[in-house]
Amino acid sequence: MSATTLGALLPAVPLLAGLTGLLLPPSPRGATLGQATARRAAAALGVAGATGALALAVALLFIIDDPAEASTTWIELGGLTVTLGVRLDGAAALVAVAVTAVALAVQVYSIGYLRQGPPDEPDHRYPPYAAQISLFTAAMLLVVVSGDLILLLVGWEVMGICSYLLIAHDRRLPEAPAAAMKAFLVTRVGDVGFLLGIALLGVSAGSFRIADVLAHDHGTTTLTAACLLLLAGVAGKSAQFPLHTWLPDAMAGPTPISALIHAATMVAAGVYAVTRLWPLFEATPTALVVLGVMASVTLLLGALAATAQDDIKRVLAWSTVSQIGYMTGALAVGSPPAALFHLLTHAAFKALLFLAAGAVIHAVGTSLMSRMGGLRHHMPVTFWCTVIGLGALAGVPPLSGFWSKEGVLAAAEDALLGHGPAPAWVGWLVLVSGLIGVAITAWYATRLLLRTFFGANRLPASRPHDPPATLRWPVLLLAVPAALLGLAGFAPWFVDRLLSSAPGESGVPRLLHVGPLMLLPLALLLVGVGLAWSRWRRDSSADPATALGPLRPVFARAFRLDDVQHTLVVRPTTALGRLARAADERVVDGAVTGTGRAAGALGGGLGTLHRAALPRAAAAVLAGALLIGLAAALIGATA
Repeated sequence: MSATTLGALLPAVPLLAGLTGLLLPPSPRGATLGQATARRAAAALGVAGATGALALAVALLFIIDDPAEASTTWIELGGLTVTLGVRLDGAAALVAVAVTAVALAVQVYSIGYLRQGPPDEPDHRYPPYAAQISLFTAAMLLVVVSGDLILLLVGWEVMGICSYLLIAHDRRLPEAPAAAMKAFLVTRVGDVGFLLGIALLGVSAGSFRIADVLAHDHGTTTLTAACLLLLAGVAGKSAQFPLHTWLPDAMAGPTPISALIHAATMVAAGVYAVTRLWPLFEATPTALVVLGVMASVTLLLGALAATAQDDIKRVLAWSTVSQIGYMTGALAVGSPPAALFHLLTHAAFKALLFLAAGAVIHAVGTSLMSRMGGLRHHMPVTFWCTVIGLGALAGVPPLSGFWSKEGVLAAAEDALLGHGPAPAWVGWLVLVSGLIGVAITAWYATRLLLRTFFGANRLPASRPHDPPATLRWPVLLLAVPAALLGLAGFAPWFVDRLLSSAPGESGVPRLLHVGPLMLLPLALLLVGVGLAWSRWRRDSSADPATALGPLRPVFARAFRLDDVQHTLVVRPTTALGRLARAADERVVDGAVTGTGRAAGALGGGLGTLHRAALPRAAAAVLAGALLIGLAAALIGATA
């Protein structure tokens, strides 16, 4: 089977599973037998679709050596061509493996996680949930393999719809629908720019086929405007400043969905889209400058916000915002391979951390770290998996995050020496913010570990234990790439596939850096761990975040940027909506109803005048006739 055939089947397999799952007959709440049958069928479809897609992705990874492409014309309209086809290389195959592996883990994990729900009955909405995960996976895979910008946009938008449905899955929680709506609207703001950027490129090239768009000689102004518009979509999907505010609130969704969104889909889509169109961004220093500033601000903003959260899922959510900042920072300094390397390792350790956090929440019944503690003895498997995930997140050698983060910092070092397409000061900005982020990440990762698994159990009535097999095995299996994937950076075949994300580029920044630069991140890592540990050792019952003092509420609210958006955007928009509604109801509707009432009143008045008793009516007719006759006689006499 050819590589292009495998590429076409990649999104088709989970798409078929998802559409079939949506056709399953609904089972009303309380119909135990019907629910069990529907759950088994939905679980089988979801797991089979993810397994099939993973098998195809792995096969594609091993058979693809050179970039491959196949397409057929879909629509020709006004001189523009839209095609159906795939565009494949080693980087696309690696990302596809990450997406499908995380999707399979989430499907299996969800079977156990959604089995019990208040009041101690299976979640009767599990079948559409499993089908929506399959559609979400298919949409991301379509983005990965698409050879046409319009086809990529289809996958991009389907992901937005699926994220809305999945975040709002548990409708018993009042915050879930609100969080889903916020995610949908905020990402739509960026998607408007993304759509306009695609339109500019397609009109300029006369085709939406990615190969044609990359080969076309675009004007400088057109190219700059298109890349900046595309970055708006990247900021929305990948939760980058200033469109990052939706991601922490999305934690209202089920924990497996948090893992799916944060690890391998949705937030990774923006980073991957830039690598897909890298030659355009490489030729646009202005866009790289904007991307570098956005990445640095987001990196530090997410890290500082994570230091003051009490909800374990929100700590991980803000961590994702920060880690995506490393990826976009690598792109800004001219290293798509380093960005994709960190994307792959992040997919492994962040999926691991969210699923481990879900196991903790499942065991203790709360997501607040202030009500946890002492869980390492009761949940040893979850504890050691969390240690691996947090170590990779913080960059502890030789875990995966250490190597990929070093790749980003090495790329920034090369850029500040003038070896990248962006100005040297962008390299300085990314390097300094990345180094500061290392220390902060180590601090909040240590705090999470201590508050959750060490000290006294702050819920003595609970009897926590490691999760059942359906929750435990996905966590255990994800711990392997979280620990070892970084070492793949030393494998030539792996590096060759990552370098395919920057075709034709000369002087690609180093993927791995082994040298004196490694010592500074390690020193900052020890500083962050040491500060959190020393604070906890002085008082294990106190939260290390108390050391932040008056800054803690500022960090907890992420510098109140959400409030700023609410004041400057949400409130004026809501007020404008109320004004438009009042104008419609009182002016437009009022004019229509007023006209009807006036006509009715006039008709009623005339009707009153015409209603009279028979003698009075006869007298009135006679009087009228006499008056008419008198008038006629007078007119005739005058004539």
